[in-house]
Amino acid sequence: RFYCDYCDTYLTHDSPSVRKTHCSGRKHKENVKDYYQKWMEEQAQSLIDKTTAAFQQGKIPPTPFSAPPPAGAMIPPPPSIPGPPRPGMMPAPHMGGPPMMPMMGPPPPGM
Repeated sequence: RFYCDYCDTYLTHDSPSVRKTHCSGRKHKENVKDYYQKWMEEQAQSLIDKTTAAFQQGKIPPTPFSAPPPAGAMIPPPPSIPGPPRPGMMPAPHMGGPPMMPMMGPPPPGM
């Protein structure tokens, strides 16, 4: 008899064809997915708990973003957000890519 840990069940026969049929089944695949998703969530929660404990013990310094900005301070938007050009900044190209240089001669092979 073969026991499937994911499905918490015994298969009637322990033969390669029965195992293959079981492992390709919808319920087995859902159980495997649920098992690993739960495991990943536990790992993430463990990392969050360890980081929180280290921060509370003072082992991790606060980041500059954790405190609110001083009164009257303006935080510029990231460069990916379209808007009016900021002083000292180049205006963003309309297509979202780097500015194109004028072509001199034929394009390189592969273009």
